[in-house]
Amino acid sequence: MEIPVVESNREYLIENYNQVRNLWTRLCKPLVPEDYVLQTSAGASPAKWHLAHTSWFFEQFILKNHFKGYKEFHPDYNFLFNSYYNSVGKFLDRQARGMISRPPIEDVQSYRKYVDEHMNALFDQLLGEQWNEVVPLLELGINHEQQHQELFLMDIKNIFYENPVRPVYHEIKSEDPQLPAFEWIEHEAGIEVIGRTENGFCYDNEKPAHKTYVQAVKLANRPVLNGEYLEFVESGGYKDSRYWLSDGWDTITERNWQAPLYWDKNEGSWEQFTLGGTKKLNEKEPVSHLSFYEADAYARWKGLRLPTEFEWERNAAKQPVEGNFMDSGRFHPEPPRQTDQALQHLFGNLWEWTGSPYLGYPGYSALADGVGEYNGKFMCNQFVLRGGCCATPKNHMRLTYRNFYYPHDRWAFNGLRLADDNS
Repeated sequence: MEIPVVESNREYLIENYNQVRNLWTRLCKPLVPEDYVLQTSAGASPAKWHLAHTSWFFEQFILKNHFKGYKEFHPDYNFLFNSYYNSVGKFLDRQARGMISRPPIEDVQSYRKYVDEHMNALFDQLLGEQWNEVVPLLELGINHEQQHQELFLMDIKNIFYENPVRPVYHEIKSEDPQLPAFEWIEHEAGIEVIGRTENGFCYDNEKPAHKTYVQAVKLANRPVLNGEYLEFVESGGYKDSRYWLSDGWDTITERNWQAPLYWDKNEGSWEQFTLGGTKKLNEKEPVSHLSFYEADAYARWKGLRLPTEFEWERNAAKQPVEGNFMDSGRFHPEPPRQTDQALQHLFGNLWEWTGSPYLGYPGYSALADGVGEYNGKFMCNQFVLRGGCCATPKNHMRLTYRNFYYPHDRWAFNGLRLADDNS
């Protein structure tokens, strides 16, 4: 990770650290104590675990190594709140995070306060090269926390959905704009530079920048909408094996998937669960909470395909990183609108599945020490998503950001955009 380690970014990073840490107050305000401990699937984590794990990250990788005489908050926390870092010790099985009834949320909040006090004391102590040595870990920790804030919103949605009374996290207004006409945007073939070239923070999987041949392609000007995906559902798409990858067909058969996650049919009408509770399905909104299998099957049903991550990045490079991010406070995808933008919602709204497997770029090298387990160890059996979503903080997103999920994952804010070979 190449980060400019200079004293001039000191005030910005300290302010950013405290802003990100304090954002949890707003995100957790709608919760009651019982909400903090629930875990509804192996992919989702309890709210309390997110709060503790993000504090553990700073304690483990910064305070223990750079704060002289630092005393860890509690000897059990390294085991309870380590996520998957084998190099720093044993950790609790991911599926068992919902069993941590103790420590109570009050102790976790005290843990966060303890870590913040020591981090800010450390900021006052570190000067010159000592400060520069901590900067890469500090930026990684801040961005890591932002990832968990996004995950928190997706996990709370899943937790509230599994509750029979379907609680409301916050109010969401339905929107009914005039939709732009569906169009294909054509792009010529060429050799493109893919990956991070600018200075500033990025994850190790965004580098090294490299040249890649990107074929001619047509990309849809907007994501696939609920109403369009509904046609696939009601035409029997989930019952026709012709459109599904073998693993995908096995998955939807074994799990009895009949529609996207959070869709339910009530007295003949489709409803969708949101962080604002159960709503009538808005057919103008982009379809969300799709697995890779579902996105791929829909594209095949249309006689089309998903774009590669390289096609996505090449075309997104022409647009500013603007969109419906966490900062809007909506926490839900919004419909496309009539605008001058050729490609809508490339950033924000929904992560878009690509047809690209998650692998390292040519010449990829993982970070050293414990943080080297951050991305590289997951480069197997997952697919890349691009663009961010309505739960992603805006200053966390950039053109080259590569998210990744297993093909069966669908609790995240994932959608799709269609591609067609330009021939």
